Amino acid sequence: MRSDETPSNTHAHAAATHPYPGDPGDPEHSRHVIVPELSDEKIAVDLAGVTVSYSSKPVLRHITVRIPRGVMTSITGPNGSGKTTLLRSLLGLIPVDAGEIRVFGEPVDKVRTRIAYVPQTETVDWDFPITAEEVVMMGRYPYLKPLRRPGKTDHELVRQALSTVGMTEFADRHIRQLSGGQQQRVFIARALAQQADMMILDEPFTGIDAQTEKALFELIERLSRDGKTLLIVNHDLSLLDRFDFVILLNGAIIAAGPPEVAATAENVRLTYQGAMAAAGYAEQLLREGTIDVRR
Repeated sequence: MRSDETPSNTHAHAAATHPYPGDPGDPEHSRHVIVPELSDEKIAVDLAGVTVSYSSKPVLRHITVRIPRGVMTSITGPNGSGKTTLLRSLLGLIPVDAGEIRVFGEPVDKVRTRIAYVPQTETVDWDFPITAEEVVMMGRYPYLKPLRRPGKTDHELVRQALSTVGMTEFADRHIRQLSGGQQQRVFIARALAQQADMMILDEPFTGIDAQTEKALFELIERLSRDGKTLLIVNHDLSLLDRFDFVILLNGAIIAAGPPEVAATAENVRLTYQGAMAAAGYAEQLLREGTIDVRR
């Protein structure tokens, strides 16, 4: 969390507690639903009852959460918990079965240029003949008219973006020749060149060493201080207390809020060990109207 912010002056929250069955060896256990209370103008992403399925099998169930603007949010959960599906839903790349998604108060299609996506490195075709500078220039494509070549302003924004992420000297380097951390920096530069208000990063710390992770995280923190909204799929539990907002996910939301109240040891245990039981119970509660996570 940034040093000039505290939970009291950034995100108010409330907690609703409900017991659920099926937690081995812990009959007194309760599931905590932590509810951020935000005015509309402070909301970056508003998900209301979102359910997404693949081949009729639900992957995300009744996802309801409001993500604040201008903060770093960690989306954390085990493999197969629906993290990438959540991102793809936010980007409008896959349809939702039920519910509604609004970004900056609008449907995704109306604010697409304000959202930039930094994909998992394993999904990128590294054999495609393209330089780092050319990758960053792709961030300007949404603003170019058909058959129009990038102009002076576009080239200047690309140079600025490469400088911001410390990749100026690698501008002419083939993307395949860069290290994992350098590749991530180039994709972040592409998002900067797009002048996006929100950056969605899918597992940016995967496949890089500890020193590179530290440098990359410091870059992301700097972007957050500059006012960017950052949604990051993050597997490193040791980093959670450095985020402003945490979503623990496993099919359903286990907890969401500032890390000191959402990322407790108990909630993390639920997410990784008993989360599917909790998710099923959360779905039941939501259907019955027992809890209201949009208060």
